[in-house]
Amino acid sequence: MELQSPKVTHHNYHFLLSAIALLLGFNLLYILRLNAKKRRKSKEIERKLSNDAVNGGLQLTEAGGNIDVIIVGAGVAGAALACTLAKVRCSNSNLSNRLIFASTVLISMIHDSDLSFPSDGRRVHVIERDLTEPDRIVGELLQPGGYLKLIELGLEDCVDGIEAQQVFGYAIYMDGRNTKLSYPLEKFESDISGRSFHNGRFIQRMREKAASLPNVKLEQGTVTSLFEKNGTVQGVYYKTKDGQTMTAHAPLTIVCDGCFSNLRRALCKPKVEVPSCFVGLVLKNVDLPYANHGHVILADPSPILFYPISNTEVRCLVDVPGQKVPSIANGEMANYLKTVVAPQIPNELYDAFVSAVDKGNIRAMPNRSMPADPQPTPGALLMGDAFNMRHPLTGGGMTVALSDIVLLRDLLRPLRNLNDPTTLCNYLECFYTLRKATGVVYDKHVGGCSIQGLNPSPVSTFLRCGYIRCRPSPDPGASGIIFPIIKSEGVRQMFFPATIPAYYKSPQVA
Repeated sequence: MELQSPKVTHHNYHFLLSAIALLLGFNLLYILRLNAKKRRKSKEIERKLSNDAVNGGLQLTEAGGNIDVIIVGAGVAGAALACTLAKVRCSNSNLSNRLIFASTVLISMIHDSDLSFPSDGRRVHVIERDLTEPDRIVGELLQPGGYLKLIELGLEDCVDGIEAQQVFGYAIYMDGRNTKLSYPLEKFESDISGRSFHNGRFIQRMREKAASLPNVKLEQGTVTSLFEKNGTVQGVYYKTKDGQTMTAHAPLTIVCDGCFSNLRRALCKPKVEVPSCFVGLVLKNVDLPYANHGHVILADPSPILFYPISNTEVRCLVDVPGQKVPSIANGEMANYLKTVVAPQIPNELYDAFVSAVDKGNIRAMPNRSMPADPQPTPGALLMGDAFNMRHPLTGGGMTVALSDIVLLRDLLRPLRNLNDPTTLCNYLECFYTLRKATGVVYDKHVGGCSIQGLNPSPVSTFLRCGYIRCRPSPDPGASGIIFPIIKSEGVRQMFFPATIPAYYKSPQVA
C-alpha cells in the first residue's frame, strides 16, 4: 500500500500541470484575439477619421464587392460603355481591331503588364444621378457610322421598339431652292442607315440591357468627387438616393456624366464655349417633304433642322445665335419664331410649325463646344460629352462616343489586371491619341453638314470642307464648324498623330 502512494501523487502532478498549461493556452488565445480585435477597431477608427477629414467630417460607408470599373453617368456613353465592358469578350474580327490588339500586346510587353484573355466581362459599377427616362431635345439622330458602331458593340437592338426612324440622308433648303443629299449606303445592307428617335427611350433601352448583365451594378446616386490617393484616382465618393454618403473603389473610373459634368475640372482644363442655343419644338402628324430624311434650312441668321423622332412626331430645332436668347416665359421667343423663323420654313411644314409654336411647348438648350484637351490621370478617364463636345448641328456626338467605346474596349481587352496605375495610364494616354486619328471628325457632305461617320478620316473631312469653302457660293456653316474643331483638337494630333509619343507606342501606325 505504501508503495502505490507515490504513483498516485506523480499522476496527479502531471494532471495538474496539464490543466495549468491548458488554462494558460486558453488565456493566451483570448488575449491574442482581444488584441487583434483592438487593432482592427483602431484601424477602422483611423480610416474613418481619415475619410472624415477628407470629406468635411462626413461618415462614409464603403460600397461592397470587387469592382473593376466605375462608370459615372448612364447616358448614351455611360450605358453603352457599361454593356460593352461587362459583356463576354469577343474575337478581333477586323483589321482595325487586330492592329489595336497588337498594339496593346506590345505596350504590355514594354511595360511588363499582366496579360490574359479571359472570357468573362469586367465587373462594372454604374452610378447615375437620375434613372428615370431623360427628356432632352438633342441626341436624337444617330448617323449611319454610329449605327455601324452600335452593331459592332452588339447594341443595335436598343433602337428596336422605340419607334426609331431610318434616316437615309438630308434635304437642303436655301434661297427658295432645295435638293436631296443621300448617304452613300450602296455597299451596305438595307438595314444600315441613320436612326432618329426619342433620346430618353434610347437611353432607357441601353440602361435596361446593362442592368440585365450579372456583373453590372446600376445604382442611382450622385457622385460628389473623385477618391484620389498619391496622384492616382482609386474611386469615387457619392450619395445614394436616400442621402447616404458612400465610397466606391475600382482601379479604373470612367467619367461620362455629360455636358454638365461636375468632375470634368479634376481631369482636364475645360474650355467650354456657348456659340448659340437650340430652340426645340415637336410637330405632330406632319409628313416631311422628303421621307426618312433630315431637313436643313440654311436660313437667316442660322440653320433650322427637322427630322422624325417617332411614327407621328417631327423634331424641329432652331439655332439661335448668341448666349442670350429671347425669353420663352414672356412670349418673346414665340414672337421671334413666328416673325423671323416661320417665313423661312418650307410651305409643307409652315402650318404645323406655327401650330407647335402656338401650343407653347417651347424648350431651349445651350449649344456647347469643348475641345478634347485631357490631362492624363492615373486611374481615370473622361468620355462622352464630359470630355469632348461639338456643336450639335454636326449631329456627330453619339457617333463619336460609340466610336470611342469601341476603341477603348479593344485597347483594354488584353489587360486582365487593371490595378497597375502606371501601365493603365499608358493605355489611356494611347486612347486619347488614337481617337483623334481613327474618327474624332467625321465625313461632311455640306450643304447640310451631315456627319455620317462612314469615312472617319480627318484628311477627307478637311478636303471636303476646303472644296466647299472654295465654291462660288461657299457655305459658312461648314468652315465655321470644321476649322475651329481642327484648331482646338490640334493640327499635329489630327493630321500627324505618328509624331505624338503616345501614338508610336502603337505598332498599327508603323
